[in-house]
Amino acid sequence: MSFNKALFLAIVVIIIDQISKIYIKTNFFIGEEVQVFEWFKIHFIENDGMAWGVELPGNYGKLILTLFRIIAVGGILYWLNDSVKKRGSNILIVAIALILAGAVGNIIDSVFYGVIFNDSHNQIATLFSDQPYGTWFHGKVVDMFYFPIWKGYLPDWLPLWGGKHFTFFNAIFNVADVAISVGVGLLIVFNKKVFK
Repeated sequence: MSFNKALFLAIVVIIIDQISKIYIKTNFFIGEEVQVFEWFKIHFIENDGMAWGVELPGNYGKLILTLFRIIAVGGILYWLNDSVKKRGSNILIVAIALILAGAVGNIIDSVFYGVIFNDSHNQIATLFSDQPYGTWFHGKVVDMFYFPIWKGYLPDWLPLWGGKHFTFFNAIFNVADVAISVGVGLLIVFNKKVFK
């Protein structure tokens, strides 16, 4: 696969990611939920951009995270270009393109959303608002896909979680997160083919 085709794939995924996030931001308020199926909901939340809502402490934690991601994207672009030059397998190139798209998709939220949207708490946000909720590099990442496949109480005899309410699968994520997960999954499943 050529570098241009891989970049095109990444751009398509980024566009789908951003369209879905902008739609959610401009049609839902934080916490609003629509049930698609019993096991699948659109549930709007925002986070500072780390997996599972983890945050870096301090005033500069978010800025450090965003700058690290931008540097990482440079490394991923280099890896993609190098893999194409070395005629890496199509699976490897697609995987890297998906990881790149996911990283860029979430960086866009972090860099720009704080200055182009107003707050989503108890109201639907406005795109290009004159009262933005944040500053450059301090935007929140929009998540919306929620698959609570099973909810219930686990038996008391089960270590750690026994006797507690449990939801499987309780993560809420977005298209960019899916792209990263699929890319990493391809690298794991086909590791012997992609890493000769």
